Order: sequence, then C-alpha cells, then structure tokens
Amino acid sequence: MRTSDFWYDLPEELIAQSPIEPRDNSRLLVYDRSNKSIEHKRFFNIIDYLQKGDVLVVNNTKVLPARIYGTKEHTGGKIEFLLLKRLDLTHWEVILKPGRIAKPDAVFCFGDKLKARVESIGDDGSRIVEFIYDGAFEPILEELGEMPLPPYIKEKLTDKTRYNTVYSKVDGSAAAPTAGLHFTQELLQKVKDKGVEVVEVLLHVGLGTFRPVKAEDVSQHHMHSEYYQVSRQAADAINRAKSEGRRVICVGTTSVRTVESAATDFGRIEPQTGNTDIFIYPPYKFKIADALITNFHLPESTLIMLVSAMCSREEILRVYDVAVKEKYRFFSFGDAMLIL
Repeated sequence: MRTSDFWYDLPEELIAQSPIEPRDNSRLLVYDRSNKSIEHKRFFNIIDYLQKGDVLVVNNTKVLPARIYGTKEHTGGKIEFLLLKRLDLTHWEVILKPGRIAKPDAVFCFGDKLKARVESIGDDGSRIVEFIYDGAFEPILEELGEMPLPPYIKEKLTDKTRYNTVYSKVDGSAAAPTAGLHFTQELLQKVKDKGVEVVEVLLHVGLGTFRPVKAEDVSQHHMHSEYYQVSRQAADAINRAKSEGRRVICVGTTSVRTVESAATDFGRIEPQTGNTDIFIYPPYKFKIADALITNFHLPESTLIMLVSAMCSREEILRVYDVAVKEKYRFFSFGDAMLIL
C-alpha cells in the first residue's frame, strides 16, 4: 500500500480548535461493518450501542503540562522545551527550539524554581537534559508548564484538564488519547450500570503520533516506540470476554495498539510491560479488538491506516467523505466515530 492511498481532502475550518462542552455532547458517527451503514448521533448515545457483558478498554495515561518556556543563562536567549520522556528522577529526553543555542552544557532557566542543563544531543535533534530544582518536580511543572497541544490547534487552552480524560491517572504522555476525551464521569457510570466492564490499560502517547509518514511504501515506515502496560487484572478480564464470545471495544487507537501488542497468536492477551512500536495497517488481522471508538484522523497518518485496517481503506475514505460533507469536527478536539 502507498501512503498517498490514505489521502482525503479536509477543509481547514473543520479542524476543531477547542473542546465541546460538556464533553459528551460531541457528535458521534456510528459505522456498522456488517451492513456498511452510517448513523449520526451524539456521543452520549454511545450507551445505546454498548451491551451487557462488553469490555470497554481505556488508556489511563495522563498528559503532562510538558511545554515550558525559559531563557538561556547569562545571555537571556529564549527557549522552548517539550518534555518527551522521563529517564530517571532528574533526567528527561526533550525536544527544544531553537536548537542552535542548546549545545551540551548550556543551562536554561525557567522562572526562579527550575533550571536545565543540556547533557547530550541525539541523532534526531532531541536532547538529554538534567533538571535542577528543590523539592518535587511535578508541582513545579504544573505551575510552569502548558499542555502540549498538537500543532494544528492554534487556540490557547484555558482549562488544562480538558486535554486529559476523566479517567487519566499515570503521568507520562506527550499527547492525549483523544477518543477518551468524550467521556464524562456520569456517562462512564451509566456504562458500568448497564453491565459493561471498564478495563484500564496504559500506553504513554509520544509525539510520533503527529509525525507524518514519509515513506511512500507504507510497509517501510517505522513506528515510534511507546511505553505500555497490561496488568494481570486487565489481561484476565479481556481473556474471559474473548473466551465467552463477548465483545472487546477499545477506546482509541492507543488502546488498540496496547492490547494488540500484548496479544498472542491464540487470541489471548498476556500481562506485560515494555515498549511497543506495533504498526497496524491493512490487511492486519485483529486478535483482540472487536470494535473501536475513535476520532477523525489526519490524512496519510498512521492513525487513519489503523482504522482502515478495522474496516477497509475504501470504506474509511467513504465514511470520512460523509463526515466532511456533514461538517463533523476533526482531530484531537473533534467529534467521534464508533466502528462496530
């Protein structure tokens, strides 16, 4: 398959710049693979498509306010850091700009509570830095940092919590698992009251989510690696559902990648912790995921390739064409799609 096979035309005005309030009032396009039908609903209608016994898999990662602005010590040159991955108590992998002022041993100040010293430069231009501070790092970052919104969102986010799901728990993502942003606590409770089992897994979303696929031959693209965890409790719940013929419905592409990374060839899932660079594109055969709740994704992205594997490239492009004509809102703060 070619990357250009996953292109579609999207008017810029359909790129959502701010979240809908309340969360579950976003629109929901429901696509049924069995008869190729399309319905137009609101996200709170998701409850009507879930059944008692279903397992709803959610990614409980939490986005850090990982974008911080500072100045170079002595010269005052301005710098922007984006924290990617924590390596130990004080060391992080970051990307920054402008890179020309961030050579090894350069020191940057972020207010009067935080400094960073550049230790090394990676092949991709990322830096390993040591942060210098007193006390705990997280409260300082919470005070200084901004949410690392994708580059296509130009508006400032006034409420940091809106770029996290209501079930986010584990700090570590550079981007949100956006399909989960539509759930409210009240809607989740209704889901549980209906007899749906909500199972939490973890995948820390990296910025590779937004990187374009540069290889024209899709099979030549190498996915970014991301940290994930599947607990024994989560694995047991999913395996029970699979053995009993109950549906496993993943909330977001990150949940899909997590369960498929932990899957065996026998349609079971093993508890594990590690890094995954799984790349899902047609004609991938899903081992665990039966259905998917997702947002509308960028043209030629790994994400639209993943959802195409669940339907087909032709059907997804047809559905996206309908969504454009119906003026759905696209990308991170946009509307949702349920693939049954």
